[in-house]
Amino acid sequence: MEGLFERIQESVRAVRARTEFEPELAIVLGSGLGPLADEVEAEAVIPYGELPHFPVSTAPGHEGKLIFGRFAGKRVLVYKGRVHYYEGYPMEVVVHPVRVGYFLGAKTFLLTSAAGGLNPLFSAGELMLHSDYINFTWDTPLRGPNDERLGPRFPVMFDAYDPELRKRFHEVALKEQILLREGVYVAVSGPNFASRAELRMLRGFGADAIGMSTVPEVIALRHLGARVVAVSTITDMAIPDREHHATEEEVLAVAERTGPVFRRLVKAFVAAL
Repeated sequence: MEGLFERIQESVRAVRARTEFEPELAIVLGSGLGPLADEVEAEAVIPYGELPHFPVSTAPGHEGKLIFGRFAGKRVLVYKGRVHYYEGYPMEVVVHPVRVGYFLGAKTFLLTSAAGGLNPLFSAGELMLHSDYINFTWDTPLRGPNDERLGPRFPVMFDAYDPELRKRFHEVALKEQILLREGVYVAVSGPNFASRAELRMLRGFGADAIGMSTVPEVIALRHLGARVVAVSTITDMAIPDREHHATEEEVLAVAERTGPVFRRLVKAFVAAL
């Protein structure tokens, strides 16, 4: 039976058959954030569906393409869309694309997403840098036999988000005069939005924002030894005592409206690396 490492390498070989481009940085684009990919001077574009073992994106706003090229003076691999645990894929499949990106040469990853704000000091449309995470998906991509070629059996997740990269993000945001919040992101499996009682519990546990992605990728990438930084657009305020909870359409609309500021911040951050 073909093992996990072998499946990753088969995907790597399939990419290498189409491009020799070697990225230094990988950027995962979350819900409503895909337009940043249009700013990449692309050398190669490969749909996920054309690569062995790659999952196909089914979530709205996730096109599912690998884009290799130059962005803000850096050699980048951009993931135009991701797959999520709620789409029915096992965790090892959810994180397969970023593991492949690591073996294609990217050792630093910028992960982006849309998230619901839990901290009452936040507002919809703001950006939040991840300081830490809570994994409430109740699963992990490291479950099962460990392959030492991917990392140690028990990887440490202290400072999962690289302190130096976080500091750089704040410096860039200050220079660009962009309000950048910082907080703890809690990942849930979805696809349903959380109940009022769940939101109260998660806020009580110290979460500042809630989403359905990112954390599995962080765990897999830190297992590999990659440097990781993550930022979310706060697309709605998931406050339990409010009458209205944003719909899927409203979440995507806020992400798109915030897009220009988000893209300016990411471009300045990448240029400053």
